[in-house]
Amino acid sequence: MIDHPELRRVPFVLMRGGTSKAVFLAADDLPPPGEERDALVLGLFGSPDPRQIDGLGGADLLTSKLAIIGPPTRGDADLDYTFGQVSITEPVVDYDLNCGNISAAVGAYAVDERLVTVTEPVTTVRIHNTNTGKVLVAHVPVVAGHAAVKGDLVVDGVPGSGAAIALDYADTAGGVTGSLLPTGATRDVLETPRGPVEVTIVDLANLSVFFPAEAVGMTGTEGPEEVTAAHVEAVEAVKRAAADRLGIAGDGLVPVPVAVAPFRPYETISGGTVDDADLCARVIGGRPPALHKAYPGTVSATTAVAAALAGSVVVDAVGTARSGPLRIGHPSGIMEASAAVIDGQVTEATYLRTARRLAEGVAYVPR
Repeated sequence: MIDHPELRRVPFVLMRGGTSKAVFLAADDLPPPGEERDALVLGLFGSPDPRQIDGLGGADLLTSKLAIIGPPTRGDADLDYTFGQVSITEPVVDYDLNCGNISAAVGAYAVDERLVTVTEPVTTVRIHNTNTGKVLVAHVPVVAGHAAVKGDLVVDGVPGSGAAIALDYADTAGGVTGSLLPTGATRDVLETPRGPVEVTIVDLANLSVFFPAEAVGMTGTEGPEEVTAAHVEAVEAVKRAAADRLGIAGDGLVPVPVAVAPFRPYETISGGTVDDADLCARVIGGRPPALHKAYPGTVSATTAVAAALAGSVVVDAVGTARSGPLRIGHPSGIMEASAAVIDGQVTEATYLRTARRLAEGVAYVPR
């Protein structure tokens, strides 16, 4: 390692979590939250630049992600975890949402870094996500004192298989708005340039707005090359209208916009075929907004909860209100989540992901 007068050394760990990758940084190695920290992060990732050629960013919405890990600031958690979505094209780091795929990697990271008392065969990690102010729980399989890597769980969008990490979001309702159903209803009507759109807004894991794919001119089976500028504009209009209804800023990443439709077979981005699922769902978001090539883990839990709420837009797509496992068809394949809601309280909101450590070392950032 060199000590360069023009370069700042920043220790990092690169982790894959589900269908995403993130650079993990220790809070103690960074300036306090604010412009100086964000400037350092942007330099570390090489943003803004479509290829992020001068940094560690992966030049894709799913691989330009940040996890800042620090000691817990509340007594019911083992650590603090701040998620950052690092824009590729703008000098912006967004902190207004969590990433469920990276949350799985946080659990594995906590075990390997000994941030929790490690027990076999499973270690429970209580993660305080500072973005939402809620605590989620990761159940991490452990082998020889380390987060297990090998296993039988196949995650569509990730080569091979791995050890299953169970994520539980049951206690995360109301992270942004204070309520599972921010408007008090399972269905609302929003006015958009295309006309009125029926939506369901759910605040769990990540604040999300669900709407029929046909309302924005989509089928719900689109791949990246089939999503047009008109689709993106229509989805963004629904997102802005939902933000206005909730009284929050419309230029952030939440509410996460989710187009849903009754299931029909389609081809995945890898050329395979999805022949059966409970519904089709597509997320268009990010900065700039684009179709997610997979499905956000947090949104899978929120989708499963919405499927258990009678009268929701998601129930229309599924066909009937239901608790338990829900298979969500997305561009890379199928994502399964499970939920239960009893007397308006979420008692289950879970899914499985795999994660592993990819690299660790020191990055160099221009001072």
